Amino acid sequence: MAPSSLPYRPCVGIMLINAHGLIFTAERLDMPGAWQMPQGGIDKGEDPKTAALRELEEEISVPEHAVMVLKEAPDWVSYDLPDHLIGKVWGGKFRGQKQKWFLMQLTGSESHIKIETEHPEFSRWKWSTHQELVTEIVPFKRTVYEKVLKGLLPEIPTEQSESC
Repeated sequence: MAPSSLPYRPCVGIMLINAHGLIFTAERLDMPGAWQMPQGGIDKGEDPKTAALRELEEEISVPEHAVMVLKEAPDWVSYDLPDHLIGKVWGGKFRGQKQKWFLMQLTGSESHIKIETEHPEFSRWKWSTHQELVTEIVPFKRTVYEKVLKGLLPEIPTEQSESC
């Protein structure tokens, strides 16, 4: 089957900010040097907001009561996988992802953030500026992150990053 005939995987992404407007990013275990925001698939019958809150807890242990949903991006953003990954991820069923993004603020303690989960995806995390976010993302997702930042950035004050 030609990659262009494959569908996009429905997915959510979460831009989690702290009180200073810095953005949570984490380094992928399977791709050292590649940083990203939490994201994941939408289960059958699940609405995007519910999926986003579930993914946040599954990926970084942050429960719903420790965040405030500030904004849902109005549009879906899609990206294609690089050719060398098509057929290797998500059971070869998808050509890329279409994502619905949410801006959330951490209202609880930073101690809620734990990347040592049942199925860990990340090796370390930090608070990043929007500039760091774009430069540290894997190249094939850069356009998506630029679109997400453009849509959500007016809501976010910017400061310097703090490592954890």
